[in-house]
Amino acid sequence: MNTEIKIKLEEIAFKKTVPFCYSCYKEAPTGCCSKCHSDDLMRLRQGSGCEYGIDWVIEELITEALTPVNTSEAFEQSMNDCYPETTTVGWMQLDTVSVMKEMDPVCWDMAKSEWESAEVEEGNIISFDGGSTYFWKSDVESFIEEQEA
Repeated sequence: MNTEIKIKLEEIAFKKTVPFCYSCYKEAPTGCCSKCHSDDLMRLRQGSGCEYGIDWVIEELITEALTPVNTSEAFEQSMNDCYPETTTVGWMQLDTVSVMKEMDPVCWDMAKSEWESAEVEEGNIISFDGGSTYFWKSDVESFIEEQEA
């Protein structure tokens, strides 16, 4: 993931959460628990819960605000853009993408996987959960701009 995007999302996550002492079960907005004086604090997001770190907050904020990329649909559209709309098989005019998907589904899945990898490498899509769900980078950047405004 782009380092600049990661830093901005971390800043947003810190603003949307407060330090929380789980031992005393109370907020510690100064960064140190006033009761036990611990600085080993979780992050509390109202309405969600608390946990160590902020990656979970980033994932939650993005998931709530943005629609994930339908990679199957996006890949199919990409193939429609690359190949002619129809293919002639004998006397029949068939949808090219449908023929590719139905005639060799294994090859189709491999090509889709390679397309996803290329989109990640080019920085067009971003994942916050190890590749299970992707979001368009432009949507994430718009989200960041909205949060900073």
